[in-house]
Amino acid sequence: MQATRILAIRHGETLWNVDTRIQGHLNIDLNETGRWQAERVGHALAEEPIHAIYSSDLRRAFETAQAIANAPARLAARTHTPAQVTPHLQLRERHFGHLQGKTWAEIETQHAEECKLWRGRDPHWAPSGGESLTVLRERISHCVNELASQHLGEQIVLVAHGGVMDALYRLATNQSVEAPRTWHLGNAAINRLLWTPQGLSLVGWGDVSHFDEALGAPRDETTT
Repeated sequence: MQATRILAIRHGETLWNVDTRIQGHLNIDLNETGRWQAERVGHALAEEPIHAIYSSDLRRAFETAQAIANAPARLAARTHTPAQVTPHLQLRERHFGHLQGKTWAEIETQHAEECKLWRGRDPHWAPSGGESLTVLRERISHCVNELASQHLGEQIVLVAHGGVMDALYRLATNQSVEAPRTWHLGNAAINRLLWTPQGLSLVGWGDVSHFDEALGAPRDETTT
């Protein structure tokens, strides 16, 4: 049975991650730590055979993907990684509508009822102008099926966001969107999945061994 190996990477840290501010579809840059994380994950994957790199078009993800594609160690090793990262709109973060740009604390105090639905993981609730968890799951499922089916027998990289990583984990472990999350979604962590026409399966998750302990654990938010 042919399969596609997937390296799923969340973008590096941003200032809005630090501030616990919802980014959604807003275009926020990596901060200094995030750029360092992107360089480290690029170095960690330098000897991996990679046949294609797909990324959310939002800058924080795309810059992380470029660091993987253009890692000096990879280029020096002549591993034939494609120099060009392919942007894909369907790898964007969950759209949080009118809540984008607000901090967690602001949502709790200014939008208490919506906050309950958000924290409770209501599968059908969507902020005004945004997406529900159910819609997000279907978007990511369709996207990964589309991309992975083009690379049977190969390994690809998908660079995206916390909400996308969460959806991929749930798809690979057959967990509902409303189930409480017990897994980590760290910035620039390496997550390994296997895709076949029957669906996704989990190989490895949350590898951050490429970071120095001095900088501590990556930040973990699902909505950025």
